[in-house]
Amino acid sequence: MNDDIRWLARLGSDRGLFAREQAAQIIAKLGAGADLMAFAQELIDSGAVTDVDKLEALAAEAMAHAAKGPPPPAPADSSVPVATPARAPAVAAPAAVSSLDFASLGRLGEAALAESMRTLLRASAESGASDLHLSTGARPFVRRQRALSFLSDHVLTAEEALRLNTALLSEGQRKIFIERKDYDYALAVTAADRYRVNLMFHKNGAAGSYRMVPAKTRTLEELGYAKHLETLRKMMSYHNGLILITGPVGSGKTTTLAAMVAWLNETRTDHIITVEDPIEVVQPARGCNVTQREVGPHTRTFATALKGALREDPDIIVIGELRDLETIEMAISASETGHLVIGTMHTSDAATTLNRLLDVFPPAQQTQIRASVAESLRGIVCQRLLPGADGGLVLACEILVSNTAIQNLIREGKTTGLRNTMETGVREGMCLMDNVVFGLWQEKKISVDTARLQISNRVLRARIT
Repeated sequence: MNDDIRWLARLGSDRGLFAREQAAQIIAKLGAGADLMAFAQELIDSGAVTDVDKLEALAAEAMAHAAKGPPPPAPADSSVPVATPARAPAVAAPAAVSSLDFASLGRLGEAALAESMRTLLRASAESGASDLHLSTGARPFVRRQRALSFLSDHVLTAEEALRLNTALLSEGQRKIFIERKDYDYALAVTAADRYRVNLMFHKNGAAGSYRMVPAKTRTLEELGYAKHLETLRKMMSYHNGLILITGPVGSGKTTTLAAMVAWLNETRTDHIITVEDPIEVVQPARGCNVTQREVGPHTRTFATALKGALREDPDIIVIGELRDLETIEMAISASETGHLVIGTMHTSDAATTLNRLLDVFPPAQQTQIRASVAESLRGIVCQRLLPGADGGLVLACEILVSNTAIQNLIREGKTTGLRNTMETGVREGMCLMDNVVFGLWQEKKISVDTARLQISNRVLRARIT
């Protein structure tokens, strides 16, 4: 078992994110070959974790600890790891990112601190980092190509972390954060300099995670969907139905969703309504009129925004996340009433996605909802970002395209037959994750170890040498 899995299990149970027994059960289920992403996804899929943002933050912390080596065994329970390793020296980060002297934060005034935060965020983005983390009791670090780079050996105190993470908040936002202890918002330093921010409190104090939002929306080809472009465009050509973009935490779902909206915006003349939490990628009107709404400032919940959207003359409705029964029910209803609905879910493959989508409904509604989904579903795109052989990241995807055979399986509740049907649906644009990953290995885009970890099919895995 990987050391980062042991760390995540220990940190998550210590901080009350999930029970120690749940972690032990999932570790036993996944086996010794699992990686951190699979463990985190299973925590979500099993229902052990509902706060995905906190899980992502803990996963980053676990990876930082694991860089030092395996944790010592817990005295009371050797199946779950223990925290508090000796500190590793800071890994060199790009010079521009390290411009802030974290040790002198206490001497900065409010205006100077706010300007330092803006400088730090801009430098982090320019260095190619995807995330910046500022947490009490930890060294500041950024994530670049999935690897962590520490910005300083200075460990942030509770006061320093709180001041840093609230330096760019308005008085109203600061009050909300202090009262709720959790706060998600979109930070726009300039029109082209945007960040998705999650602020929280943990046992040591305040912490903040800053996700960089690219200034330019990349196309689907640039993201790695060149081979599947015709399939995706056919899905988006419909004027009604449901398209789902899924994947584990940090797999690029938001980026893919933004690329889809940008393509629709340029090729159609429709009214697009997006509901996000928060708004990350700003989509200026081109061929379409784009109305972007944020949960919190513009609407109470995803469900209330969806209910209102049906009266706002939309053609396309984009939902940042399908996370509860009411939102899923409204999305399916909207897709049946003449709207194209695109949404995201935290699931790892097509079968899991359908099970999650359908199982939130009570037994009495199952027959009706299966018929509705069978009729309205246009396709499912599941994606992962894998470490590339050249040091970058490589996209791997699984695509389900709705056809008569798929519709019958959904209607009859036989999702176990999806894999076989998808294997025979290659001509219609379908593909399985295992086959795509195997192809990436054959093209030498990923390493042998990465391919083996990502492929569940024993026959394919045996062919990797």
